[in-house]
Amino acid sequence: MSSVTEHRTFTVHGRVQGVFFRQSTRQQARQLGLVGYARNNPDGTVTIAAEGPTEALAALESWCRQGGPVAARVDKVEVTAEEVQGYEQFDVRH
Repeated sequence: MSSVTEHRTFTVHGRVQGVFFRQSTRQQARQLGLVGYARNNPDGTVTIAAEGPTEALAALESWCRQGGPVAARVDKVEVTAEEVQGYEQFDVRH
């Protein structure tokens, strides 16, 4: 994998709150070697800020687009590239 670190912010729409989406995202991100966070938003979406190699970010995006955890329903995933923030681990934010 590439050693270049990039930052992507994913906004995930659908039934993604109350279905262990953030916790499942943390597990997936850690398996991929990514750092950042997942948090619920007041509008019912989940924001994922992730940093790491391009290939790992693509794998996380694919996982989100395929629906995430079994109880979730993903309708749309918006992705933006941003400046690297230098997170140290992947957390669930409240």
